[in-house]
Amino acid sequence: MISLMRGEPDFPTPQHIAEAAIRAMRNGRTSYPENRGEKNFREAVAQKLERDNHLKFDPATEVLATTGATLGVYAALMAILNEGDEVLLPDPIYDAYQSPIRMAGGRIKGVASQIHEARFVITEDALEQAWSPAAKAVVLNTPWNPVGTVLRRNELAMIAAFCERRNLYLISDEIYETITFEGAVHVSPLEAAPGLRDRCVLVNSLSKTYSMTGWRVGYCAGPAPMIQAMLLVLAQSSRGPATFIQDAAAEALTGSQDCVGEMRREYALRRAQVMEQLPGVIAPEGGFFAMVDVRESGIPSDEVRKRLLHEQGVVVVHGSAYGEGGEGTLRVSFASGGENLTRGLELVRQGLAT
Repeated sequence: MISLMRGEPDFPTPQHIAEAAIRAMRNGRTSYPENRGEKNFREAVAQKLERDNHLKFDPATEVLATTGATLGVYAALMAILNEGDEVLLPDPIYDAYQSPIRMAGGRIKGVASQIHEARFVITEDALEQAWSPAAKAVVLNTPWNPVGTVLRRNELAMIAAFCERRNLYLISDEIYETITFEGAVHVSPLEAAPGLRDRCVLVNSLSKTYSMTGWRVGYCAGPAPMIQAMLLVLAQSSRGPATFIQDAAAEALTGSQDCVGEMRREYALRRAQVMEQLPGVIAPEGGFFAMVDVRESGIPSDEVRKRLLHEQGVVVVHGSAYGEGGEGTLRVSFASGGENLTRGLELVRQGLAT
């Protein structure tokens, strides 16, 4: 079996980051961490946000260390939602948002997207159609998994204005921010709409940017009252990443960023390989997934996925796994390259041709 399914970078964690963890352990940095996050890591996060996103956060009260972005999203939802509150979720979108919404007592309201000029987009009309008086928050992911759209400044400003008009919180998952292509530039919603500052929680992780998936370290930034509420949630679920891991994460954020550029260049080569070898690819602007349009086949996307699995021995994800809006597409991952990608794309191409 060849897998083009997972969002797991195949790069090793850069050496200078691993060495920082080793030094920290040798220096005895193995005790319980501060629940809010180690001071040096929170300061590194604040420095990074100002440097890269042009956003200022107080590391003492507005930054929170988390055990990956997944726990950051969970803590934000738990802090925001009451039983029966609705969360507006773009459709299609990363499937793992749904469970924590339900665990927090919320209900999911899909925001229908559409393919316009070869990219998935969200319109103001779609947001308004999804809204009801029970709506409490919007979850946004840019670059957008699985569809590869990098939301533009004007699109973010429109979404932020909608949130302000409807008095909604915005949870902004920006985990793929550094992986963009062909002139697409990641913009944080707060940079596009500073007026949302008191109602927005930014969620991020080091997993994709620095190939640190197994380290389980991320962070959130937002208004102090929201961060305090999220801290209370995390205190009962995770006391935060290990101290030596936070030291390594601080090194990643403040040290040389050459590794980030090197990985992005390799992803661009893999993206080009996918677009060259597969028909019907909706060119991703960011992330390391490509959506392949198989609507002309008239076969449900899950059935196409099963045929590729059983007849070709290659694993992809059917678009409908991410919502009704993904029906008619397949998600192909190029997080892993080399022979795995080359052979996997060959098998997908053969399978789609039959």
